[in-house]
Amino acid sequence: MQTARTILQFKVTLNGIEPPVWRRIVVPASYSFWDLHVAIQDAMGWLDMHLHRFRVREPGTGAEVEIGIPDPDGFEEVPCLAGWEVPIVGYFTEPDDRADYEYDFGDGWEHEVVLEAVAPRVPKSRYPVCLDGARACPPEDCGGIPGYEQICEILRDPGHDEHDATLEWLGRKYDPEAFDRTKVRFDSPSKRWRLAFEGDER
Repeated sequence: MQTARTILQFKVTLNGIEPPVWRRIVVPASYSFWDLHVAIQDAMGWLDMHLHRFRVREPGTGAEVEIGIPDPDGFEEVPCLAGWEVPIVGYFTEPDDRADYEYDFGDGWEHEVVLEAVAPRVPKSRYPVCLDGARACPPEDCGGIPGYEQICEILRDPGHDEHDATLEWLGRKYDPEAFDRTKVRFDSPSKRWRLAFEGDER
């Protein structure tokens, strides 16, 4: 695969929520898993405030591999590869190749990441891009699926005792059904890496 001339189309679906929260994104085949992580965060609407990891099957052996941010103390039960050092093309080559992507180990947001297509890069087009999707991702730190469902229930009932307090906690209007792909903005993965591991550059 000539990665410089190739793009990969993924469907990312947040598990455990109905109707589903999902996004369809296209990224360069030259991406690392860190780059893909940043694209997923930005397309879904997460704020990249917590740890993450991918779980994928190693081609050939079928062994499970974890890719994300390694523990500097080396206390992981399963060794975690550094996402910025691992190209995605080593694991995504054919349609239906897939990975599990977990964000925020406390709330435990599990996503299914499925490769839908491998295609030539369109000249003069910029990547990544969000092609489609549905529904807003849950608010950060809301307590996983049970907390998200409780928030949605409260927001549906203006007379609920916790309605005003929940709106104040959210700090903004939150519509679980809202998603507009034209409002998705993708950050630079290298900039995000520097901010995460080298601190604010100001």
